[in-house]
Amino acid sequence: MKRKPLLITAACIAIALTATVAVRKAVSARQPQAPAQAAVNVVEFLQTDLVSVARQDLRVSLPLSGSLRALNQASVKAKVSGEVKAVLVREGEPVRAGQVIVRIDPTEYEARVAQARGQMLATRGQFENSRQTWERNRELVGKGFISRTAFDKYQADLDVAHANLDAAQGGLAVAQKALADTVVKAPLDGMVAARAVQPGEKVSPDTRLVDVVDLRVLELEAPIPMADVARAAVGQPVALDVEGAGRFTGKLVRINPAVSQGTRSIMVYIRIENADQTLRAGMFARGALVLGERAGVVAVPSSAVRTEGERAFVYAIDKDTLAERPVQLGIRDEASGMVEIVSGLDAGTEIVRNNLGTLRSGSQVKRVKA
Repeated sequence: MKRKPLLITAACIAIALTATVAVRKAVSARQPQAPAQAAVNVVEFLQTDLVSVARQDLRVSLPLSGSLRALNQASVKAKVSGEVKAVLVREGEPVRAGQVIVRIDPTEYEARVAQARGQMLATRGQFENSRQTWERNRELVGKGFISRTAFDKYQADLDVAHANLDAAQGGLAVAQKALADTVVKAPLDGMVAARAVQPGEKVSPDTRLVDVVDLRVLELEAPIPMADVARAAVGQPVALDVEGAGRFTGKLVRINPAVSQGTRSIMVYIRIENADQTLRAGMFARGALVLGERAGVVAVPSSAVRTEGERAFVYAIDKDTLAERPVQLGIRDEASGMVEIVSGLDAGTEIVRNNLGTLRSGSQVKRVKA
């Protein structure tokens, strides 16, 4: 009976505690929650990913490429057959026009000249004999001592002797020419590019002996699209970057009048002065045919410009915040990879140089080291 009041008291305390907890939960549910702090988007850039906009001189140009070749070159070939007795030059040696470079055995041709000279002297003697006979009979026919018919025979003999003499003289000239061709001379000033024969080899007419190139003037043959040929004109300058030699300036000197059937392009020819012979035939060159120039324009790398349909824009850094800047484009300099910004961007603005994918305007910019 004493425990009953204690149990009733404990039950009352428990009920009171439960009611207090329920009231606190209800009040807590009705109170508004504090908003979560918005996350700040941060974009990290290497310094090489950014570039400051500057004013530059731009050129409107067409890209060109090809191998250089000598404007004047010759492949010296044998004109007669025979054994090569001597080759007097080697690759890389300079030669002058008229310099002896190859000798072919002349023994057979010397004999032919002697034979032709003997035949010529014999026919000359026959001609002189016929001429003297004709002159004597010309006086006799004038006095009436011989008939006109007999005199005509002497005239015919003289004509035959004269024709034989002409043939013999021609044969001697041919033999002498063949003998002279056993001594091969350089046709132009230049350098030996190739030596194709060695002493002791047998050669025949048109056998290639030596290649000679004149490096003082070189040419580049390159194709340009048909759509751009109207903008090309003789005399336009061309900036060239020659592999292994540096930068050079050439000039457009000729435009082919026919279209290449395979590529549907037009061949143009660029001439390069090479007085110091720094360049060599066969070097590969890249360059641009300059069609126009613009000085001191705002320019950015072409890789910095993004396009969406007809809209162009760049990502600029404004107070360490990334911002999308719409721009109007001008000319493109294919050689330097720069494009003119007509409006929308000022010199000195820092922009994202490369295409790093889609970026979010308003993002905070953080510069990091590589």
